[in-house]
Formats: sequence, C-alpha cells, structure tokens
Amino acid sequence: MMLEVGPTSDLGVCLALRATVFIDEQNVPEAEERDGRDGEAHHVLAQLEGRPVGCARILIKGDTGKIGRVCVLREARRSGIGAALIRACLEHLRGQAGVSRAVLGSQTHALGFYEKLGFVAFGPEYMDAGIPHRDMDRAP
Repeated sequence: MMLEVGPTSDLGVCLALRATVFIDEQNVPEAEERDGRDGEAHHVLAQLEGRPVGCARILIKGDTGKIGRVCVLREARRSGIGAALIRACLEHLRGQAGVSRAVLGSQTHALGFYEKLGFVAFGPEYMDAGIPHRDMDRAP
C-alpha cells in the first residue's frame, strides 16, 4: 500500500473529498462546510496509490494551529490514513515559527482516536453542524 501524505496546494481535490464526507455522508450543510476560510488555511492531502482519499486543513492564529476538516473516504477508513493525516498536520505545525499548540474539535465518537495521537479533551461538549464535538489539544 503506497500512502503519501503531505501539504498540498490543490484545494479543489480537498473540497471534493470534504463534500463527499461532510456534505453527502454526514449531511453537513454546504454553507457550514464552506466557511470561506480555506484561502488562509494550510491543506494536507492523503493519496493512496496516487488516488486522493483524505485531507485536513490547518488554520494558524498566533501560537495555535487549529486542525480541522479532517476526512477520509469511507472505503479507505480503518487503514491508518486518518492517523497519518494528523501526524502530517502536527509535523507541518512544528515547522511554523511560533506555533506551540495544536487544537481541534473532535466529533465525540472520535475522541479515542485523537487521544491515541496524544490529544487531551478540554471544555464542554458542544454541537457543530448538528454533531456533538469536544475540543482537544496537545503540543505539536
């Protein structure tokens, strides 16, 4: 299995992956998924055998990098791609001057996944696009 994960400038591919997972599969309203912040974000793409299968984006504000819009196509899940995406995001953040904290909003069913990657939940549960979430953080 040839998996490549790293920064990308191909926003169109990332938006197509996110539409499949968030809009089509999870019924997130398009207006919420497309929040107008992709132009300021850093994007990470996962390709399996040269085919795009997952992505994430990173928004940086001050000393904090917010990892979000993490998605993997259904047929590629449970194969380590999500973890590879998060590790690539953390590696990218380590290369950004002044960034000392990585945060994300985890769907509550995925808390254990992120905990295995070193994230710790904080704050109350909240709803985002009709899906329960909790914030999590760690050092990059």
